[in-house]
Amino acid sequence: MKKTIFISMLLMMFVGVGFAQKAKLDTIQIKTSGQCEMCKERIERVMVYEKGVKNADYNLETATVTVIYNAQKTTPEKLRKAITVVGHDADDQLADPKAYAKLPTCCKKPQDR
Repeated sequence: MKKTIFISMLLMMFVGVGFAQKAKLDTIQIKTSGQCEMCKERIERVMVYEKGVKNADYNLETATVTVIYNAQKTTPEKLRKAITVVGHDADDQLADPKAYAKLPTCCKKPQDR
């Protein structure tokens, strides 16, 4: 009987821990300098590899990426930084110059083509 009660208590404790650690998801929209389908793929791919990102969707018409992420694992600043590292502007942060120089011509800003 004691063994059954002990096992029940342990089980309840583990179930409670699982519910207590449920991730808090936030959504952010980041304005980028992406121009084409290759930009869309590049930006969405870099977001998926960022820790805590659950989903990323780039809208070419608005040049905005919508990111759903776990706020306990990443921050908006880290998400913007990841975009700049692959050569695109992210809100007020400018693209890394070396990464931008390596982009195909169609991915560069119209004034730089």
